[in-house]
Amino acid sequence: MRRRCIREVNIREIKANSVLLKRKKIDSWFVSRYGMNLYRGCAHNCVYCDGRSERYHVDGVFGETVVVKTNAVDILRRELKPIGRRVKLKPGFVLVGGGVGDSYQPVEKQYQLTRKTLKLLCEYRWPVHVLTKSTLVERDFDILRQINQQNRAIISFSFSSTNDETSAVFEPHVPPPSERLKIMAFFKRNGFACGMFLLPVIPFITDTPEMITETLRKVHEIGVDFIIFGGMTLKEGRQKEHFFNSLRAHYPELAAKYNQIYGGGNKWGQPTEDYYAKVCSVFNEVSVKYKIDRRMPPALCSDILSENDLVTVMLEQLDYFLQLEGKRSSFGYAAYAISQLNAPLSTMKNRLREIKGVGEKTEKIILEILETKNSSYYNNIKF
Repeated sequence: MRRRCIREVNIREIKANSVLLKRKKIDSWFVSRYGMNLYRGCAHNCVYCDGRSERYHVDGVFGETVVVKTNAVDILRRELKPIGRRVKLKPGFVLVGGGVGDSYQPVEKQYQLTRKTLKLLCEYRWPVHVLTKSTLVERDFDILRQINQQNRAIISFSFSSTNDETSAVFEPHVPPPSERLKIMAFFKRNGFACGMFLLPVIPFITDTPEMITETLRKVHEIGVDFIIFGGMTLKEGRQKEHFFNSLRAHYPELAAKYNQIYGGGNKWGQPTEDYYAKVCSVFNEVSVKYKIDRRMPPALCSDILSENDLVTVMLEQLDYFLQLEGKRSSFGYAAYAISQLNAPLSTMKNRLREIKGVGEKTEKIILEILETKNSSYYNNIKF
């Protein structure tokens, strides 16, 4: 293992034993079963990042140390190779990004693991969902265009707001939102589906009705295909301590409010339910105003996913839409039960009611999805 320093970031090169992250069920936020961390740690050093939390076991000082899996592409080729696999990989998007390190953080300029990975995914004809905060993704337009033409590539950008001044405080080593919006518009003009991950919104700073409205207005003008919204978690320990140090330096008057909503000792670092319900209500109202999908539209994945995964995704999305309105449903229970099935739903059309959480309404929705890959109930409720 070699150590070197590049631009004040401590780089550690390692040999990985595995790269492909496999989920037991499809993730309806990203519509993927597979992801990867080509790098561990992130030089973007966002103040709120929960990758800083002890539970992720990132080596070194988060934001200052980046671990590079130098053999990642070779390992990934072995893991993706269909010949000789005992368990066949299921169809779906491969998520490139997220996790505990942005795949387009500055070290990617030198190591190009993400670019090489995209070439490999293109070779094996996998659809790709890229999630990043970096404008460096534009460099790989040539490969992404080829993936998009042969299957599909979705380009998503992460934001806490679209305000450059606020971003400079909380995202110190990330291209400003205005530049990310320009690259998003570039990909949209070139035929890509694009998403915004508006998360986390920062309490009492970027979660205000005015700030959320301004953010959604800007991406609506670009023609964004969907927005994934989420609040900020502050896990006890390094993450919370680091964030509060920055808060006291820049917004000391907000410390008391933060203690109120993050004082419950929630193990996941979640704020109080009352606060989160209010901010979700604001997002829900504004997203409906601009008619922006609040999850990835089924049309972007219905021709890619297996029937069980498509139904799982749509039921979980329905459950989310109803939660935003303060309502409860059994769609989430049904979605999880379906995700655990081995048999295709099309072979169980007369026995759907035997699945946990599936009643008359859910049965009708499932049958329509199986027949049309769409749902009239979904279309009526999504806005």
